[in-house]
Amino acid sequence: MAKIKTVYSCTECGGQSPKWQGQCPHCQSWNTLVETVQAPTSANPRFQAWADTTSQVQVLSEVEAVEVPREPSGIGELDRVLGGGLVRGAVILIGGDPGIGKSTLLLQALSEVGARRKVLYVSGEESPQQIALRASRLAVDPARVRFLAEIRLEAILATLKQEAPEVAVIDSIQTLYTEQVTSAPGSVSQVRECAAQLTRMAKQTGTTILLVGHVTKEGSLAGPRVLEHMVDTVLYFEGESHSSHRMIRAIKNRFGAVNELGVFAMTDKGLKGVSNPSAIFLSSYRDDVAGSCVLVTQEGTRPLLVEVQALVDDAHGFQPKRLTVGLEQNRLAMLLAVAHRHATVACFDQDVFLNAVGGVKISEPAADLAVILAIVSSLRNRPLPEKLVVFGEVGLAGEVRPVSRGQERLKEAAKLGFTRAIVPTANRPRQPIDGLEIVAVDRLADAIDYCKA
Repeated sequence: MAKIKTVYSCTECGGQSPKWQGQCPHCQSWNTLVETVQAPTSANPRFQAWADTTSQVQVLSEVEAVEVPREPSGIGELDRVLGGGLVRGAVILIGGDPGIGKSTLLLQALSEVGARRKVLYVSGEESPQQIALRASRLAVDPARVRFLAEIRLEAILATLKQEAPEVAVIDSIQTLYTEQVTSAPGSVSQVRECAAQLTRMAKQTGTTILLVGHVTKEGSLAGPRVLEHMVDTVLYFEGESHSSHRMIRAIKNRFGAVNELGVFAMTDKGLKGVSNPSAIFLSSYRDDVAGSCVLVTQEGTRPLLVEVQALVDDAHGFQPKRLTVGLEQNRLAMLLAVAHRHATVACFDQDVFLNAVGGVKISEPAADLAVILAIVSSLRNRPLPEKLVVFGEVGLAGEVRPVSRGQERLKEAAKLGFTRAIVPTANRPRQPIDGLEIVAVDRLADAIDYCKA
């Protein structure tokens, strides 16, 4: 009997090493090498079913560029994140925490698409009875969805070839295994091999495949990082366990814009799209509370109004605390230094806590001015002026820099009833906006002085 050979594969880059090491020699990541069984050299050639066609060299100018047609999923917020709908032959990877609503959303979408197209739901985690019970709870039409409970990749590929669905869901990619690889389901080699063969089939047959992916305790997709490179679109579900709202964000999209955000509300009938998410994030906002400031942030093509809260308190230790939720902690330290140097706002002996209300994560620098004004408001225990919105990037020299899509941000604020706005001078609109007083500033000190009045 031949001895089983093992190799160590990196979960980040997929590189292999003959022995375990603390650091991957390929991508320099730490503690990412996992032991896997090496496939024998006599194994069947991979992608043998797709090796009958050979691509020819072409001149790019001779290739006809056509607009990619899209199939609406029937869920507006999902279509927004996808860039308009499902694309023929695309492979979409959806990740998120357990129980956040991935399977629920895909079952709702398949039911809507199933009214017009042939669809197939492949589950390796749940039985047909469980899926039928969920469909009954969601009040979707089960007659539109064809179902298969299977984890063997070869059987799934044969079914996809026989059924020829236009849209297929694989729930989840970590439960599948192929006989070409001898390791257990969910291992690095199994996940990579199954995803590669499903991707190849999607490109050959034009079937749109949606893959559900598990996540690690750090929140990233489980398996090799190459999994995200193989697929066309990567979506992440976000949301707090204690909140009924869910957000889905595009991290990668070959057929649309990234950083689009879709907002859903979890109800007893499943996930419902939220057309005005700003009203959710401001539902409990009060303008008479110190340390609170409303920011107009931009998520893809959608402006959002988010309340930024700051709490500044006397430090009770040798090292003041700097904690953030939903915002970048390193940027907070930089903004505190800028406020001290250019606006004489000293927080070196204060604990500073920052929070973006509603569970939304803000990464753009347009939140700088709102963060500093919220900190100043809490430090002085004085609320900011009523019905005020703020946006602007703050530089290290204390200047307030312009941000993109300033006109759309201001129109969204005026639509929700705000009457004042502090913006960079370069973002001042050429035409006045009804009901909105624009305060344009060049320096951070000017914005703080206005809030004193």
